[in-house]
Amino acid sequence: MAEKVKLTSIAELGEFGLIDHINEKVKIQHKETVKGIGDDAAVLQFENQQTVVTTDLLVEGIHFDLMYTPLKHLGYKAIAVNVSDVVAMNATPKQVTVSLAMSGKFSVEAVDQIYEGIHAACEAYGVDLIGGDTTSSVTGLMISVTAIGTVDEGKAVYRSGAKENDIICVTGDLGAA
Repeated sequence: MAEKVKLTSIAELGEFGLIDHINEKVKIQHKETVKGIGDDAAVLQFENQQTVVTTDLLVEGIHFDLMYTPLKHLGYKAIAVNVSDVVAMNATPKQVTVSLAMSGKFSVEAVDQIYEGIHAACEAYGVDLIGGDTTSSVTGLMISVTAIGTVDEGKAVYRSGAKENDIICVTGDLGAA
């Protein structure tokens, strides 16, 4: 009789534990990669500037409920959470890409509403929408945004740099993203 293999639930590790687990097998192959997986964004070095790259995925039923979230607000939020990660690294956000997966229940007008929020956030945060992708989904809506920014060499701020008694500053309304 075959031995039963115990599977580890993702909940046992938690989000950061899962990230650490994934990162264990990642090997950086390029000198331009200063910081990879494990912080708010990756950092890449080109000349005297570093490029900061981050991606967030928003999934219907997990990160938002369309019963309570207007599509325009959702589009804005998708950009805001990514721009926030770039700024958290002390970088200036420059560009974003947006990818959507949606079921057949969404109309072109619904997509227009999402992009109204995306365009408003891009204008508010001074970033360029430079591309993305669209595909179908069996159920619901997923939005993936990648944000790109720049920071002067050696000026990126990492989570690992936090120390006891540091002052934490926030802007805007907490939880309003």
